[in-house]
Amino acid sequence: MNLKQLSSALGLSQTTVSRALNGYPEVSEATRLRVQTAARKHNYNPSSRAKGLATGKALAIGHVIPVSTKHEMVNPIFGDFIAGAGETYSRNGYEMILSIVNDVDEESVYRGLKSRHAVDGVVVHGPTLNDPRIPLLTEIGLPFVVHGRSSGATSPYAWLDVNNKRAFNRAANFLYDLGHRRIGLVNGLEGMDFAHRRRAGYEETLRANGIPIDTALLRSGEMTEDFGFQSTRDMLALERPPTAIITASMISALGVRRAIEDAGLVMGRDVSVLTHDDVLSYLRNGADIPIFTSTRSSVREAGRLLAEMLLAEIAEPSDTPPNLLLEAELMVGLSTGPAPTDMP
Repeated sequence: MNLKQLSSALGLSQTTVSRALNGYPEVSEATRLRVQTAARKHNYNPSSRAKGLATGKALAIGHVIPVSTKHEMVNPIFGDFIAGAGETYSRNGYEMILSIVNDVDEESVYRGLKSRHAVDGVVVHGPTLNDPRIPLLTEIGLPFVVHGRSSGATSPYAWLDVNNKRAFNRAANFLYDLGHRRIGLVNGLEGMDFAHRRRAGYEETLRANGIPIDTALLRSGEMTEDFGFQSTRDMLALERPPTAIITASMISALGVRRAIEDAGLVMGRDVSVLTHDDVLSYLRNGADIPIFTSTRSSVREAGRLLAEMLLAEIAEPSDTPPNLLLEAELMVGLSTGPAPTDMP
């Protein structure tokens, strides 16, 4: 049954029925109850588009993903974030609009979403150190929340982030306490803000413990299995190879492990590995006992929380943009152990 048929059965106008179903105060309580009872009886569920016409909202959230250049967030981790956010949207009657665009078209896409009233707000993914989307969205007045932070932003904005610096500070400290002094870093693209913060946490720990930064042990690139493999293979070929490696994701950690095993070494005994684990639904870090020691934070839960923040801002904009900083949990697994005593 559609809106026209329901209205006809009730002997009411379509406008009255729509307003009754969407909670408008000018509709009497008796009429509201009558309409709601009939809607349940006939299994009528108004479409998001119909609700939007009644409320003046699009009831949609935009996710604009640039792909013409390498982009850190176009990877499997994105799927779990979207799943978490989607649960929140669905529960609140919102739909999601996913736009895959060339980087050069990104500004025009945001302006078009605003001018057409196609979405009520957007999520900004993969912020860079000086992300131009933040001042753009502030200028055009499109509500947004950033998944991550942008260190170079000069005005307040809404964001949700993991404390990446502290997570990698703890990771490096954990390995130092195990006796490791040659600690490699297989990071994400360091133009991305999260990777910049992770390297800062790693370097802060080394300096605090009197260990000089050795650039031969630093790698930055797309967080893929092959990048983890190639980076680790190169580091293990050094005259003074690392006894431990910190990596930015479970995906690249798989490549790190492959390179260690290809060299005839044993992970956790000859070379320790500590990774960041986004608790991916399809790539579990072991069962009862974690395979990899990790700094753990659920990207799916981050999606849920960020979506709730954005919907709250759309419903009732705040004078001070909300910020939420999540802490990663250090989980000890089988991939780490004391530094080998026979290593230089």
